[in-house]
Amino acid sequence: MLRRGFSTVNTILKPSALNVFERSCYYKVDFKISEDASVREAIHRFSAFKIGCLAVTNKENKVVGVCSERDFIAKTSFDKNISETKVKDICTYEPIIIARKQDSLETCMSKMMFKDIRHLLIIDDKNEEFIGMISIKDLIREIIKKNDDIITRLSDFKIGKGAYFGSE
Repeated sequence: MLRRGFSTVNTILKPSALNVFERSCYYKVDFKISEDASVREAIHRFSAFKIGCLAVTNKENKVVGVCSERDFIAKTSFDKNISETKVKDICTYEPIIIARKQDSLETCMSKMMFKDIRHLLIIDDKNEEFIGMISIKDLIREIIKKNDDIITRLSDFKIGKGAYFGSE
């Protein structure tokens, strides 16, 4: 039995990459872009959607890379004519670092920290289909939420409200 709208202990302590994506700024945004699109279009999407990364697709609409703000800055900073530059000229093709949809917060953070990246593509294990993207900001938000929930429950327990098991 759950009370006061709290989640179970498992969902508070172990959210998956898919859970994080569902609360992410990327969830309701079309963040795929064709590798043949102009860099200017990518910049417009970064600005319009307030995101920092796009999944790059080929002609078959298969995800083949990522294009981030870092890619744009690093590869166009000395380019005087970016209006002719295509996404495929600046994006990162390999290696694409991915998260499986059941990966934990800690696993996702480890991958990001190890490779010094700020975004992860989420892949479905069953069909290797790309299903979403998460950012380091999304992971930090989840960690803060998890810690706030734990602090609230421990504080409630201290004053006799029942803590984790909702036994008021």
